[in-house]
Amino acid sequence: QVQLVESGGGLVQAGGSLRLSCAASGRTFSRYAMGWFRQAPGKAREFVAAISWSGDSTRYSDSVKGRFTISRDNAKNTVYLQMNSLKPEDTAVYYCASARGIVPSQVYLYYDYWGQGTQVTVSS
Repeated sequence: QVQLVESGGGLVQAGGSLRLSCAASGRTFSRYAMGWFRQAPGKAREFVAAISWSGDSTRYSDSVKGRFTISRDNAKNTVYLQMNSLKPEDTAVYYCASARGIVPSQVYLYYDYWGQGTQVTVSS
């Protein structure tokens, strides 16, 4: 059974930083791309960032490009999201997801396993 467990969320002031982690188990982690999505209250879940199986290719939404960095450590079965220069509009529940393939994608249906999410709150 595939499990994805996010951690690292919390409350931070605008301009601050957080690092999210997602630990994976139950499938060969290094064979699949990984992604981060987020969902704010009353809004649809939206793509944030994705990384290829090897880590050499990444994609970002325009809203986080230049502020967030996705990375992975296949030896630790973990994917990370470093979030800098946080803004109040980044407030959301952040979810990590494991893809069906090896390339990064912003398409929601491309991901077949999801974590439970971790809350990120940015105060102004």
